[in-house]
Amino acid sequence: MTISPLPSRGDVIVGRDVAGRTLRISGHPKSGRVVLSIWQDTVCRATLRLAPEDVPEFVEMLTRSAIEPADPATAEVRRLHGHHRADATG
Repeated sequence: MTISPLPSRGDVIVGRDVAGRTLRISGHPKSGRVVLSIWQDTVCRATLRLAPEDVPEFVEMLTRSAIEPADPATAEVRRLHGHHRADATG
């Protein structure tokens, strides 16, 4: 997929690991979706479509991942107590 303009509801986050890598976040109210797409320069490499009701959990997961303890034992305890959802139901 080649580059297309961002919709009026959206933003871009520049990656820090690979030159030219970005994450586009775009809201599509008419279709009821929030779209996350990973771009390498002008090529879309992957897309994930979320329902608006999934966004708060996604933000929580991002926040938790950013502050997740480095100790694997602590992370396992958090997971076992429901602080991490690993299922991939679609």
